[in-house]
Formats: sequence, structure tokens, C-alpha cells
Amino acid sequence: MSTRADEMIDRRRLRRKLTFWRVVTFAVIVLAIAFATRQFMSSAVSVSSNHIAQVKISGTIFEDDELLERLERIREMPSVKGVILTIDSPGGTTAGGEAIYEEVRRLAGEKPVAAQVGTLAASAGYMIASATDHIVARQSSIVGSIGVLFQYPDLSGLMDKLGVKLEEIKSSPLKAEPSPFKPTSEEARAMIRAMIVDSYDWFVDLVTERRPLSREEVMKLADGSVFTGRQALENKLVDALGGEREARAWLVSKGLSDDLAVVEWKKRESAGSLFLPEIASRFLGVPDGGADILRELGADRIFLDGLLSVWQPETKRLSH
Repeated sequence: MSTRADEMIDRRRLRRKLTFWRVVTFAVIVLAIAFATRQFMSSAVSVSSNHIAQVKISGTIFEDDELLERLERIREMPSVKGVILTIDSPGGTTAGGEAIYEEVRRLAGEKPVAAQVGTLAASAGYMIASATDHIVARQSSIVGSIGVLFQYPDLSGLMDKLGVKLEEIKSSPLKAEPSPFKPTSEEARAMIRAMIVDSYDWFVDLVTERRPLSREEVMKLADGSVFTGRQALENKLVDALGGEREARAWLVSKGLSDDLAVVEWKKRESAGSLFLPEIASRFLGVPDGGADILRELGADRIFLDGLLSVWQPETKRLSH
């Protein structure tokens, strides 16, 4: 009899535990839905009234379809009267920077756009900043690194040590060159060099077009050097020193109302990441979304392909 009584007690305890966790799970789901709904509704209300849109561009720059679509929506939104691009980036792929640059120029053709540099706007990051009509940087910001980079590893020495030999049959000598599995030929070096020079000339022309500098003056600055915000102002790479307040003041000088709020246009969350992942990431104090976590860890730089326009200290060399 005692055994049966113990079994009944255990079952009751188990039912109570199950009931408790069911209630907790339901409550968490309800809170998550309420939180997401509140966020969505507050965002919808804020962007429907006249405002200044803020877009943050940070980390390594890729070809970012979502960002391009967001900038297009801002351009088409009548309630957006002006835009502040908040930039904190060492650069990234040249093609990615070019795509964002072109979209910013379309946006600036219809609304006043200012760039506010945080810690860093180098290489493709500076390329994007130059697409705006006014650049504000902190006195200690890092600005510049105008240039193009192509890097790749040479594993031939390691392969020799391991006793591995690569066999290949190619349609022409420059197919799939340069290869990380053998030393680079002079012909391949010349090919890559021609690509680099052409993209570099394009970058220099772009800066010459956008900044109050002659091509000769840009060439003197476009040796890969980086500058503090104060140096960048002296060299006319930026227009003013300060932060969001100064960027906003410039927009007001262009005719915008002084009482317009600055509203950040954030990346749209996918349906699967609206609830628990967002709450969990905020609870843990990490950036929203797995991609942002990888970006914080620097893993995004491992997968950069093609020509790069990226500033990197010597201690953080990339190999591509």
C-alpha cells in the first residue's frame, strides 16, 4: 500500500511541475508577442510622422540587399525629411561599398543626407560617407584609408612540407590565378595589379567628385593613410567636427524643422527572429541576431571575397 501511495504522490508532484512549466512557457510566449507587437507598433507610429531617419552602418561592409532596400524605403517615405548615416566601419568589399554609395547618392538626390562618423570610417566606410553631402567626425575618429586591396594566401611551402602536389589542367595560363596552392606567376601578378590600379583610379575619381579637392590633392591623401577627425577636417575629407547634434544642425540649416525627431530605421527582423531570440540576446547582452554575433567576433572578415577596400592594422592582416 505504501508503494502505491508513493507512486500517487510522485505523479501528483510531476503533474504540478508540468503545470508550472506550461504556465511559465505560456507566459513567456505571451510576453514575447506583446513585446514584439509593442516594438512594431511604436516603430510604425514613429515613422508615419515627419522625422529625420537615422541608419547605422557598422562592421565589415558586404553587398547588403536588406540595407539597400531599407535606404530605398527611406527615399520613398514622404515622412522622412532628412537622413543621418551613422558610420562605424573599417571598410569591406569594394563592390559592397559601391552598391551602398550609389543608393545613398539616389537618396541624397531627393532628401538632405549627412554622415556622422563614430570611431571609424575607413576605405569603403569612407566611400559611403563621401556619398553624403555633409560629413561630421569626432576629433579622434579614424578617417581615410583611400585605396584598394587584394590578398590571398600562398600555401605552396606548407604543401611541400606535407608532401602534397597539385595537378591541374587549365584552358589558359591565367585561369584560376592567383592560386593559393602555388607561387604566383608574373603574368598573374600583372593581371591583379591592373585590376587594383583600375579600381583605385575609380575610387580616387569618386572622392575627387564628392569632396572640395582636386585630383592631385586627393592623390596625395590616397596613399592608404588614415587621419584623425581633426586631420581629416584640415585635409577637407570631412566638413565638421562633432556628432549627431552637429549632423542634425546641418540638416536644420537645409530647411528642416528644428523639432523633428531622429528615428533609427533598423534592420527588419525575419519572422523566426521576432520573439525569443531577440529577448534572449538582449538578456545576455549580445547584439541582436546570430549574424551580428559573428560580426562582433570578427568572423565576417574571414569570408570576404574579391577586391577589398578595408583598413586594417598590421597586426590584423587578412588573407584572401
